[in-house]
Amino acid sequence: MSVNKVILLGNVGKDPEVRYFEGGRATAQISLATSDRGYTLPNGTQVPERTEWHNLVMFNKLAEVVEKYVHKGDKLYIEGKIRSRSYDDKNGVQRYITEIFVDTMEMLTPKTTSQAVSSPAAPAAAASDTSDLPF
Repeated sequence: MSVNKVILLGNVGKDPEVRYFEGGRATAQISLATSDRGYTLPNGTQVPERTEWHNLVMFNKLAEVVEKYVHKGDKLYIEGKIRSRSYDDKNGVQRYITEIFVDTMEMLTPKTTSQAVSSPAAPAAAASDTSDLPF
């Protein structure tokens, strides 16, 4: 038996890159930062905060949701699988990349009133209505 499951809770590093293919299939890529807090050892040695960057890949409907609702700085909860691959760069050097293929995503950044009201078509009274969200 084996398990390939990743759980991440972090902040989006840049706006999603979304591509559409023939037949309407979509893929989105995001960088997600997770951090371990710094601390001090009993002997007084300072261990600094450490940030890891993760490459996330989403497909189809999840990619479309990411395109509409996820922005740089947002906090996300992610569940997925680790996938590694290699490719040759423009100089012919073989490179390796590790990606997280996302199965489940939960957006943890609250929707602010200023974002909802900025849409001229939405009346102010409906600014807190989240019924238009696909999840």
